[in-house]
Amino acid sequence: MKRFTDLYWRLDATSSTNEKVDSLREYFAAARPEDAACAIRVLSGGRQLRAVSTTLLRQWAAEAAGIPLWLVEECYAHVGDLAETLALVLPHPGPDAATTGVGMGLAECMRTTIEDLRGASDQQKRLVVERVWQLLAPRERIVWHKLLTGGCRVGVSQTLVARALAEVAGVDPAVMAHRLMGTGVTDAESYAQAMSSEPTADDARRPYPFFLASAIECEPSDLGPTSDWIAEWKWDGMRAQLVRRGADATLWSRGEELVNGAFPEVIAAAAAIPDGTVLDGELLAVRGNKLLGFAAVSKRSGRRSVPRKLLEEVPCIFVAYDLLEDDGADIRGLPLVERRLRLESLVPLPCTAGAEPAASEAVGVPFETAASPQPRLLHSPCVVGNAWDALAAARATSRGRGVEGIMLKRRSSVYGVGRVRGDWWKWKIEPLEIDVVLLYAQAGHGRRAGLHSDYTLGVWHDGRLVPVAKAYSGLADAEIVELDRIVRATTLDKHGPVRVVQPTQVFQLAFEGISHSTRHKSGVAVRFPRIVRWRRDKTPSEAGTLADLVQLIDAGTIDASPQPEMTP
Repeated sequence: MKRFTDLYWRLDATSSTNEKVDSLREYFAAARPEDAACAIRVLSGGRQLRAVSTTLLRQWAAEAAGIPLWLVEECYAHVGDLAETLALVLPHPGPDAATTGVGMGLAECMRTTIEDLRGASDQQKRLVVERVWQLLAPRERIVWHKLLTGGCRVGVSQTLVARALAEVAGVDPAVMAHRLMGTGVTDAESYAQAMSSEPTADDARRPYPFFLASAIECEPSDLGPTSDWIAEWKWDGMRAQLVRRGADATLWSRGEELVNGAFPEVIAAAAAIPDGTVLDGELLAVRGNKLLGFAAVSKRSGRRSVPRKLLEEVPCIFVAYDLLEDDGADIRGLPLVERRLRLESLVPLPCTAGAEPAASEAVGVPFETAASPQPRLLHSPCVVGNAWDALAAARATSRGRGVEGIMLKRRSSVYGVGRVRGDWWKWKIEPLEIDVVLLYAQAGHGRRAGLHSDYTLGVWHDGRLVPVAKAYSGLADAEIVELDRIVRATTLDKHGPVRVVQPTQVFQLAFEGISHSTRHKSGVAVRFPRIVRWRRDKTPSEAGTLADLVQLIDAGTIDASPQPEMTP
């Protein structure tokens, strides 16, 4: 545990990529295999489960320190990091703390003091937590608190982890990045396999690292002639890779989760593609010819199996927009234009979901009927436009189609790893907007500790304000400081860290989509809300209404089917 703690603080203390790689390399070269496997899961951003609630930790820490709970909360508001706050308020550890951290490895610590607690009673959890507090030094407590609450995040990417591991193992970084995908490294045995200089048995199942696009920051015309670019629709689904090697097909989400059970119709369709094929694309929910959006796909994505009713309510397809492996050969280094030609040969039918019926019939793609089900494996068609004005006009139809805009991909581009700027751009449609009123505010964390920077915003309905979104971004630092003073001066009530304020401040809220929601009190849920402007020129009475939001759904440009809440 001490070795991992040292690594954590070394990574936290530098922004230098080379220094981070050096620290990672030194750690993995000396760590025991089981500790190294555990560290990879944490450092690579793997899913972390919370073993003890932060509410209980606050309460136990207050009692252990002999201070009231409200003082712990005030300290947290100023420090901005709960793990650090708890470590600071707790009494100094016992005399064994200096040596305990040396002997307890990360894997042992995770297993005995975190993983074993998940099914334990609160009393059992408290006994373990208080014992660990006596055994770990303060700097180790901070890291352990983050692991215990499932919030251990370090400023390194999986690419850097793969680079360091590749140097230790003596393999190509691309090979190591490939091995960390999918089920990845979970224990000492899988760590040994990942560090092998020879091909491993699991290599055939794994996807490739995903290539990510960046939001366009200039006028599209500044990118040069349209002849240098391939334009596609930006689908509103779930990014995935379909791997067909040998007798089996595997479907991997961008989050590196195997999702075969959630999309059985796609796995069945994969039997039509040849062995040695890897497709990059999007899982879409399509009913008839209508795209249902990401929220519908998410109803299925986390399931190991899907009941028949949900299969009928949310039918899904896979739309491929890139070919990464052809006939067993890695072709990511070929130009995109060549990869697409091969893709369209393997998957000849284009996806026309969201287009007008006449457009779909013109290219011969059948609508889904009981007698003729929709094909489950399609390719993403190019958006035709020989000038930027023509592509802009096509982009303007995006919301009506149920897509998020247009993707621009350089024809000569190779398939990279991670977010490589310059070759793939997201040209998204302009967001929807409405004026909202500030109802509640909560202090932020980290750099914004002590400042109220998390806002709950509402609109009018039947003469009162109802909350419709939470926003955490959009204001400049100076505006946050100014608004914090207003929040403190206009507070009506407090509910823990949340302040109820007088409804005096109006903001312009932007969001990507909206849907009916049974989970939200207002009955609607907005997707990716953020503040774009402080409307000092408006009074609360001039803010939007719930009817305005419902009208966006009823207008038919947004999916009206009930969806789960999509606020971040």
